[in-house]
Amino acid sequence: MNTKEQKKAEGIKSAYAENLMRTYAPELILVKGQGAYVWDVYGKRYLDFGAGISVCNLGHCHPALTEAISAQAARLVHTSNLYMNDVQPLLARKLVEKGFDDGLAFFCNSGAEANEGAIKLARKYGSATGRFKIITMQDSFHGRTLATLAATGRGKYRNGFSPDMPGFAHVPFNDFEALSNAIDKDTVAVMIEPVQGEGGIIPADPEYLKKVRALCDARDIVLIFDEVQCGMGRTGYFYAFQGYGIQPDAMTLAKALANGFPIGALLARKKFASVLSPGTHASTFGGNPLACAAALATIKTFDEEKILENCRAMSELLFAGIRKIASKKIIQVRGRGLMIGIVVACDVRKVVADCAANGLLVLQAGEGVVRLLPPLVIDRNDVDSALEILAEALK
Repeated sequence: MNTKEQKKAEGIKSAYAENLMRTYAPELILVKGQGAYVWDVYGKRYLDFGAGISVCNLGHCHPALTEAISAQAARLVHTSNLYMNDVQPLLARKLVEKGFDDGLAFFCNSGAEANEGAIKLARKYGSATGRFKIITMQDSFHGRTLATLAATGRGKYRNGFSPDMPGFAHVPFNDFEALSNAIDKDTVAVMIEPVQGEGGIIPADPEYLKKVRALCDARDIVLIFDEVQCGMGRTGYFYAFQGYGIQPDAMTLAKALANGFPIGALLARKKFASVLSPGTHASTFGGNPLACAAALATIKTFDEEKILENCRAMSELLFAGIRKIASKKIIQVRGRGLMIGIVVACDVRKVVADCAANGLLVLQAGEGVVRLLPPLVIDRNDVDSALEILAEALK
């Protein structure tokens, strides 16, 4: 590295230390991205198998997104939801057409906000009969607000923020009997990630979800799927639930919906969506023209570039390659599509650090899982490169 790069890096680190709350502990300074790659301040290139935590599913700086954002920014950025705009209903219609039958949309800015909206929708639906309790899963993650923290089934995220918001119960994931036993007269909703992300890349069992769907139908309980991380093509289907052959009553999206531009969405069947009348829920920035234009361009690119087909093909290669790695440190490989967890019998942080040192960015999930969330546009060469670095890190 030269002196100029070193001075720039030191200046950025100093600015972080002096001006930002220490809610993160980053080490790398990334300054550029293109496709499946990012570059740090020193010019070093990394193959990005984190994709901004399943956000940049089309890779970094996709030209279709850049063009759409630029064009919309020159036309109209924000008006608030006190007025209609010509982009928001187009996005809502497209999301419904992608496979959420009988649905209506509400737009916000993040996954936590989308899940807050789903919680409020369920509570509002249950208010007529006095029902309020929402059952969620152990090891789940639904956001960092007080309500979504209470819904989250990983206690470490709630430490220091007690008391928890009441009205949530956590049961073991993929355990239908435990879920069935937890339902009582106060239960209004069940909230599930079809593939748990932060909890360790744990897919739902197909038969389990079918039983849950039937149970919710029989008891008039709102079935909510949190697809903030596992949606938008990540599992090889546009919506993760499509790979299970059922549909939830409500679903949340964010992260990859606009490939990095902040937007969240709550989709709900009309029966449930109708309870949110004017004044009951809102978002100042939600569904603004710029965010919606970015999301529409994202969806169009999925169709034009056969993103789902590539996701499924690269998933097969990556799963097969990981299983061939000769390492006693690998306990299990699990996931769906390009949402992959490698359970390891070693310090995950060291694996992550070793990969980064050799030019591959991977993430941690749970306490012992290496999480792979590559852009859905990766090719065979990217898979081969990642496998080579992973094998070295797991020696």
